[in-house]
Amino acid sequence: MLSSFCSGCMGVIGVQLVVTMVMASVIQKIIPHYSLARWLLCSGSLRWYQHPTEDELRSLAGKQKGQKRKDRKYNGHIDSKPLTVPKDIDLQLETKCITEVDTLALHYFPEFQWLVDFTVAATVVYLITELYYSVAQPSGEMNISVVWCLLVLAFVVKTLFSLTAHYFKLEESGERSLCITFAFFFFVKAMAILIVTENYLEFGLETGFANFSDSAQQFLEHQGLDSQGPISKLTFKLILALLCSLIGAFLTFPGLRLAQMHLDALNLTTTKFTQTLLHINFLSPLIMVLLWVKPITKDYIMNPTLGKESVPLMTEQTYDTLRLWAIVLMCVLRLAMMRHHLQAYLNLAQKGVDQMKKEAGRISTVDLQKMVARVFYYLCVIALQYVAPLVMLLHTTLLLKTLGGHSWWVYHEEDLPCTHEMNSDSIMGEAPTAAPTAATVIETGARASVAQLSVALGGLRTVFSPLLFRGLFSFFTWWIAACLFSTSLFGLFYHQYLMAA
Repeated sequence: MLSSFCSGCMGVIGVQLVVTMVMASVIQKIIPHYSLARWLLCSGSLRWYQHPTEDELRSLAGKQKGQKRKDRKYNGHIDSKPLTVPKDIDLQLETKCITEVDTLALHYFPEFQWLVDFTVAATVVYLITELYYSVAQPSGEMNISVVWCLLVLAFVVKTLFSLTAHYFKLEESGERSLCITFAFFFFVKAMAILIVTENYLEFGLETGFANFSDSAQQFLEHQGLDSQGPISKLTFKLILALLCSLIGAFLTFPGLRLAQMHLDALNLTTTKFTQTLLHINFLSPLIMVLLWVKPITKDYIMNPTLGKESVPLMTEQTYDTLRLWAIVLMCVLRLAMMRHHLQAYLNLAQKGVDQMKKEAGRISTVDLQKMVARVFYYLCVIALQYVAPLVMLLHTTLLLKTLGGHSWWVYHEEDLPCTHEMNSDSIMGEAPTAAPTAATVIETGARASVAQLSVALGGLRTVFSPLLFRGLFSFFTWWIAACLFSTSLFGLFYHQYLMAA
């Protein structure tokens, strides 16, 4: 009986379990030696500015090393006056390629490495699982790639929470007030979006919630419980608004930082093609937002008006598939543009020195060294603010495809694949005709228990249907893109106009 139970378990998630175990071994044994996160920083394409030593600054200021400095006495204690240099000093910073040794001093480098490498592993598991489902077409199996995607989202939220909490620990800082302000702004914005009719924003939330409420009520009635539903629509939308407010607060500083890096990257590059890609990369969240605005994109793409008639160009399923591919391609473009943005950030060290030269007065050597070194030491913080929204957006889209019942392929309407539901008859199988023995009675009892559990899980599967997941993940994918574009647009206005003024 134990062998039959084990073979049954292997039959349920055999291939996926093997893929998960192999990927866990890869994460433990191979990724520490071959890390994509380290390659992104240490491939030789990024150069950082080294801070000048005190001897170099002393030489540029025309001071001898052995010259005595003035000391001040306070209550018997000698206070050494720090060495200062003119701000208009002729200082040219030296550059150096980032090496693996240099990454040891970077803040948040372990978090950056873990997030990127685990995301790569989860994406590989997802691709292999999708290939397995397209070839073998198993029925009744649990898609284990969903667990990997949910783990990635959990790590992203934890990382963004850690970065945002860092701003709240600073005393007398405007960052904390800015986060709170944007959190309230996004809460009001989410409440306004959630009351918009499906004729304009077609997430499918209303249909998904209605299906969830009806299915949950029927499921509770089958269990002998009298209920009007697990949750009201107002409470459901209030919880969504609170989650949206939290996501908006987490994405505030990534959006503001992206705007500054976008402007600096445009000034850094001279080729028109790269500048065009940078503009598309910056506007990609807006394009994602418009993909769900029905009167602007869907109606015109599915039924374009030619003359006086509207000609149907594609089906709903085809449009959903093309929308998924558009988001994935824009995420790939954002990853490809990462090097330009990080180098633009590293150039802030030289930009700060050039700005200092235009000022009058003197600056201490320690403050000057901190000003230059601080840019490099916070590189991984900036990298996380760039990568984390990208990872969140990508894996929310993957969950939308898998749990929402979409497809990666474009089918003709008559060739659309059908989804077969499991019922109790298919789980139980046909009744045996032979007289049962003692062993078969035990096995039959075990099968009956498994069948009852499967029926209960099947009931939960009808409660949490693809309609509900399609509405939820469509909304969250749209919301993440909307938050990124809102904050980056505000950052563009701030750095372009307010800072210039």
